[in-house]
Amino acid sequence: MSSSAPSPTIAARAGTFVQVVRRVFRLAAPYFNSEEEKWRARLMFAGIVALNLAYVYALVLFNQWYGRFYDALQNKDATVFWREIRVFAVLAFFNIAIQVLKFYVTQMLQLRWRAWMTRNYLGRWMADRAFYHLELARYAHADGATPDNPDQRIQEDMQMFTNATMTLSMDLMNAVVTLLSFIGILWGLSGTFDLSLGGSTYQIAGSMVWLALVYCVIGTAITHFIGRPLIGLNFRQQRFEADFRHHLVRVREYSEAIALDRGETVERGQLDVRFGAVLRNYLQLIKQQKNLVTFTAMFGQASLIFPFIVSAPRFFSGAIQLGGLMQISSAFDKVQESLSWFVANYDRVAVWRATTDRLISFDDAMRAHAAREDALQREDGAAALDTTGLTVALPNGTQLLAGAALAVRPGDSVLLQGPSGSGKSTLFRTFAGIWPFASGKVQAPADAVFMPQRPYLPDGKLREALTYPHPAAGFSDDQLRQALVDALLPDLVNRLDDSDAWSQKLSGGEQQRLAIARVLLKKPAWLFADEVTSALDAPAEAVLYQRLADTVRAGGGAMVSIAHRPAVGDFHGQRWTLVPQEESAGGGARYRLDTAAAAQPTAGWST
Repeated sequence: MSSSAPSPTIAARAGTFVQVVRRVFRLAAPYFNSEEEKWRARLMFAGIVALNLAYVYALVLFNQWYGRFYDALQNKDATVFWREIRVFAVLAFFNIAIQVLKFYVTQMLQLRWRAWMTRNYLGRWMADRAFYHLELARYAHADGATPDNPDQRIQEDMQMFTNATMTLSMDLMNAVVTLLSFIGILWGLSGTFDLSLGGSTYQIAGSMVWLALVYCVIGTAITHFIGRPLIGLNFRQQRFEADFRHHLVRVREYSEAIALDRGETVERGQLDVRFGAVLRNYLQLIKQQKNLVTFTAMFGQASLIFPFIVSAPRFFSGAIQLGGLMQISSAFDKVQESLSWFVANYDRVAVWRATTDRLISFDDAMRAHAAREDALQREDGAAALDTTGLTVALPNGTQLLAGAALAVRPGDSVLLQGPSGSGKSTLFRTFAGIWPFASGKVQAPADAVFMPQRPYLPDGKLREALTYPHPAAGFSDDQLRQALVDALLPDLVNRLDDSDAWSQKLSGGEQQRLAIARVLLKKPAWLFADEVTSALDAPAEAVLYQRLADTVRAGGGAMVSIAHRPAVGDFHGQRWTLVPQEESAGGGARYRLDTAAAAQPTAGWST
């Protein structure tokens, strides 16, 4: 996993505020325009807006209440004092009800938005093997231009994006509405300010409004200067955390192999490297946040006393009473709080913006994948396997095979061999239609099963691992048990309903036999097997290859295998060999496929 800083491509995305808003809108619009959710989402959003407006209205009522209440205290008017206590109780109940309802509706909208967005991105990620192709592209481009850790983006970033977008947008709307509501109140309470300049005196109306504006503009500029590095630091922090978590999962997944190799020291070193990157970046983040917190704390504390200092001369001169002073303080606080929204939320905005950038890069990658035009023409459902002008390359563009014309007919049995790294498994992936770095034409047979050397075994019940990817309900218990017996796994026949991590529980040979049991259970006509008996002993290999051959022959198809063991050749009538060749000056293919070699059919396979 790469732990480099964001690439220039990523950094270039950090543009103007308008660009950020456009990116957020691009991520948010599909949900609010979706056929299944748009009306509910829009109604809930409108409800939240209405509740926010009601909340601001309650603040205005409280501001008016401050004037009456503190005047009653100054005047020692007990009747007005107790009346205002009752008014306060009503206002407090109204305010509490608004906040509780706003919280609930906001959380429900965030939940539904996240659920829809997660399902949408999961669907796109899993569609047309995008999850596989994006991983290939990421390893082919080490510059960081391809998104990393899609698991984090789907699980964590979407939760952060939906929550932060709703919270920040509603807070910003509150700030704007509060500003519009209180700026008039503060203007009316401010009176005029006499400014002597050049021997002349100027009267400035709404002095407190202008002071609040100057105060907040200066504070915002300083905050942006101090906090600007937080965006990049938060972006990197999410990436380093994901890299560290990814390697932890790999250690757990390959725990047995690491233990057998005594690789604990190496893995600990790798984990220390990744965790070191987490800590170093987090330390920089802490330092920048410390500076930001220092300034915002000073800014906030100064704003508490600032309106009293400015209004004190008018209060002591008798121009305003205590109630008026408290109203000015409350109104100034709301105005400067609204104008200082950016100051107070800079840290959260930085995290949200980094999350948005990560999701945009993920979204861009999936859009590019969906819009790509495959160079490989593929036709499924043919009676045989035929290729024309087939060229297979590595992700970095290196050609392994060029212009190959291959054919496998029903009844054929082909053994594919060649040096390690020559592209045997890659050719199988091309036959299967999952390799994106190929061109030419492939006509593929129907009812074909491709078996990798290391099978995937989902966690859960054994019956589900045995029938994967088909539902277990489609097979009877007798069929499942017979498949296990035929695959030389009699000890598992009574464990169909046991749940376990089978890729960790079973040995390599048992995993391969379980994969063979799948084939014996499903009885495909065509079988492409990639080193599927490499972990088995010779007697077991012979028995199971015979059963695979019988199964395919009964289905009227063909079998194509990759294997290094000579004994496997006894079950195949043809031999294809990838032969190294010198690359031409123009950079030709590394290998050519020799299909001339043939063997006499054996007892294991008859044509």
